[in-house]
Parts: sequence; structure tokens; C-alpha cells
Amino acid sequence: MTTPPRRAAVLGSPIAHSLSPVLHRAAYAALGLDRWRYDAHECDEAGLAPFLDGLGPEWVGLSLTMPLKRVALAVADRVSPLAAATGAANTLILGPDGRYAENTDVVGIVAALREGGVEHTRGAVILGAGGTAQAALAALRELGTTEPLVLVRDTARAGELCAAAARLGVSPRVEAALTDPALATAALADAEVVISTLPAGAADALAATPWSGSATVLDVVYAPWPTPFAAAAANAGCAVVSGLAMLLHQAAAQVELMTGRPGPIEAMRAALDAAQAPL
Repeated sequence: MTTPPRRAAVLGSPIAHSLSPVLHRAAYAALGLDRWRYDAHECDEAGLAPFLDGLGPEWVGLSLTMPLKRVALAVADRVSPLAAATGAANTLILGPDGRYAENTDVVGIVAALREGGVEHTRGAVILGAGGTAQAALAALRELGTTEPLVLVRDTARAGELCAAAARLGVSPRVEAALTDPALATAALADAEVVISTLPAGAADALAATPWSGSATVLDVVYAPWPTPFAAAAANAGCAVVSGLAMLLHQAAAQVELMTGRPGPIEAMRAALDAAQAPL
């Protein structure tokens, strides 16, 4: 019997830079899913519900990037405990039972840090307070940190992060240090683990951090790579993890949710490496 065609996609704004199609298409090829298709669609918060309403039964799932991770919860029929606790979802599974929201960013961050040699940490710093920072709180909790330092520009705008922390049972210390690079670099200097969830260019001012060289630094920005922030940490002897590692592992988890089969990590990694190779 011929397998019916299936469709999935990544949504966000901007979306043209996304490498999710590279990863998911490589997974489909490795799994022999010849009739599966994965695309990218520009979509903002106001456009998510209309986009979903226009989908046919061949659609199995969506990957969601900024600015859709929080609004995804509002359009879901069911929400996983992890997505509910973090207050953000990067995945919508579509099926006869409706829309199911999940957060695979958490497993992506944990796996990426483990690739960087982190199995357990008692102290960590998060830069930023958006949906990815909320996932970072959950990831650090899994790795043993329940009281991370979170550096933001304005503590008044960290309300959703603080609410997520309360749901996760963690107690971050939130400081408005990002407006003063001197304060921020001082806070980072002796950190054991640092996760930057800031958008491209926002952490450049922190490249002058006097790193101890013993930290593991994860910068979720992966284009262009290395970022000035990541390059400075690497030059100081820190273990640096690219956002590509997080992207890879969260995508593998999405593939499993959408297809019912484990994401083929090495095939996906090879495709990602090839896409990043200079021409």
C-alpha cells in the first residue's frame, strides 16, 4: 500500500535563514520517508492561527521559532507538562486528536551542553529572558542548577521568565546588568556554565569578558559563527558550544515526535555540516 504524503514545516519571522529544512529533510531521507515534505514559511504571531486553520490532513507537525514560541500555547488543544511549565513551545504536533504543543528546546540545550562536557553544574548564568531563556531554566534544572543568575536589560520585562521559574520550581537571581557591559562581564568572568539566548549581535559587547578559561559557553546564535562573544570565550580557553548543536538535538526530538521514529542524529549532523561548509 502506498504511504500517503505527509507535510511539516518551520514557521517564524524572519525565517529565510532557518536550517530546520536541512535537518528535517536529511532525517526523512535517512529514514526512507520519500513522500514526506518539509518547508519554511514566514509567519508572525497574528498569522499563526490563520495558518493552522488552513492546513489539510496531510500535515503532521510544525517547528516554531521566534516570535511564535509563546503564542503556540494559545493555539494548542493540548500542552505537554514541560511546555506548560516553561511557558513556551517550539513544536506543534498535528493529528486527529488536535494540536499538541511540546518544547524540545530543553532537550536540545541539555544535549548540546553534554556535548560540551557538562554533565552536572551547580552554577550558571543565562543571558536574556525570552522563550529560549525559559527553556534554559528547565535544562539547567535537569543538570543540577536551580538558582542560576539571569542577566537582562530590564527586570520589569522578565515577568514571564519569573513565572516560568516558579512553575519549574527554580529560583533564579535576575539582574539588570546587560545595560552595563562592565557589570555583565564581571558576572560572567567566573561562571561555570553560560547560556546566551540573546539575538544576533546583542552579546557582542560582552566579548571583553575576562574569562577564567574553565567555563562552558553555549551561544544559541549560529549565524554567523563564531559570534564575537563565542570567539572571545574560545580564545580564553573556554569550551564553546554552537547553537547548531542545540538546533540539531531539538530537531531530532521533533523528528521523533512527528514520525514516530528516532531522529537519525548522525545523518542530520552531516547535512548540517555540509550546509555550513564554505563554498
